[in-house]
Amino acid sequence: MSSDAREWVWEHSSSRGNARLVLLSIADRVPDEQCAAWASLSSLIERTNASRSAVRAALDTLIASGELEQRDELQGPQRTTVYRLPRAAAFRAKAMATAHEDPTTDTTPATESDPVPELRAEELRQYGIWPKKGTDSNPSRRNPTGTDSGPSRRIPTPRRAGIRPLEGTDSDPQNRSEPKVNRKDSSSAAVTLASEWQVDQATHAWARQQGHLTRLGEDGLRSADAKWRAHRAAWKPRSAGAWAADWRSWVAREHTAGRPNLYALPGSGPAPAGGMTRAEAHTAALLAALDEPTGTE
Repeated sequence: MSSDAREWVWEHSSSRGNARLVLLSIADRVPDEQCAAWASLSSLIERTNASRSAVRAALDTLIASGELEQRDELQGPQRTTVYRLPRAAAFRAKAMATAHEDPTTDTTPATESDPVPELRAEELRQYGIWPKKGTDSNPSRRNPTGTDSGPSRRIPTPRRAGIRPLEGTDSDPQNRSEPKVNRKDSSSAAVTLASEWQVDQATHAWARQQGHLTRLGEDGLRSADAKWRAHRAAWKPRSAGAWAADWRSWVAREHTAGRPNLYALPGSGPAPAGGMTRAEAHTAALLAALDEPTGTE
């Protein structure tokens, strides 16, 4: 059913920019014709590759336009927010009614005057959406065997369980868990090999601003880059941000010609690289240690 919701967004939504991306991300999770889905703020940030403030502003815009509802009486796994696309649900209901009367007639877009079907919360439980605790409709203590006095025997929703439609729907991505930042199938953080990563303008500007370009020179910087790529050739793919942090750490440690090694005293190490705070140096070291092969460079 997510394909129907996405189609409505593509064809009939008036949203633009980040708001359109956020609406498409939510529509992509819709499991049935009611056009309701859960989504965490962090997952929307990852899917849209937008900032937290931009995603929040997009949600406010969509809710104000009437194309999105925030259903505060419901919650998804780990207390995530539940949203609904009311106009998409109205269009879906209108299309079904039109097809029943005359299958050859095209359905006109739903307007604000078209009724929105009432949300049937009972049917959303199979997708991990439940009423919040304390609401009158909360069935959390109902005995499924039919006895009112017995304790609940319902198996609780497992942690990190998402909206899961019936098996066999090829178009619905609900059959897999949310993408993680550095997974290969995550569109928001593509990973590459070290040999394929290119020094971006921000990283090159960092080398110039911190004095490494002056210290090493263009030839020295290219030599440091070549050595870094040779040592990282066997490493697993990473995101561009991880490679950039590791490259900066390498360049900051690179010695100029004739400079003595400062790692002479046992148990001692150099001060944080120029232009990097101690916290930044620790972060860079941790990133450099990930998947690092045994041995010294």
